[in-house]
Amino acid sequence: MPTEAKREAVADLAGRLGKASIAIATDFSGLKVNQMTELRRQLREQGVEYKVVKNRIAYLAAGDSGVEVFRDILEGSTGVVLGYDDPVAAAKAVNDFVRQTRADLKVRKGVMDGKLLSESQVVALAALPGKDELVARLLGQMNAPISGLVNVLSGPTRALAIVLQRRAEQLEAA
Repeated sequence: MPTEAKREAVADLAGRLGKASIAIATDFSGLKVNQMTELRRQLREQGVEYKVVKNRIAYLAAGDSGVEVFRDILEGSTGVVLGYDDPVAAAKAVNDFVRQTRADLKVRKGVMDGKLLSESQVVALAALPGKDELVARLLGQMNAPISGLVNVLSGPTRALAIVLQRRAEQLEAA
């Protein structure tokens, strides 16, 4: 018979899984307490959560949230990275933490949009540029033809202004 605390933990995790755009399972067994605290702090700055979960509670929460494929990423000591907005930001945040601290945190698998991601796919996702950077690139590309047109159309007017300025300087000098 499950206790009330376990039911609440299942309901809480199910709610978080239902809202998350990406969930990445990690093996945290080699992390020290101060590294775990630093990981949580860095992830929180990116709008990402890190929860250490019991596999049985996570298994039940996956069923309650409708993310059945999440059950396939549970094995051993499981810590779950939950990203709510940009899935790339969550993968990038975990990858950056591992690279910067050389911590013994292993990314296992992930779930994004109801599909299972392998470890290599999560790492490849982290290598992608973020949403803001992609939007900036798109706007720059959309703005380039208009900027070129403005430069071409203003060229004759600018040349005429330069010629008139030089002529005025010649008349003043004479």
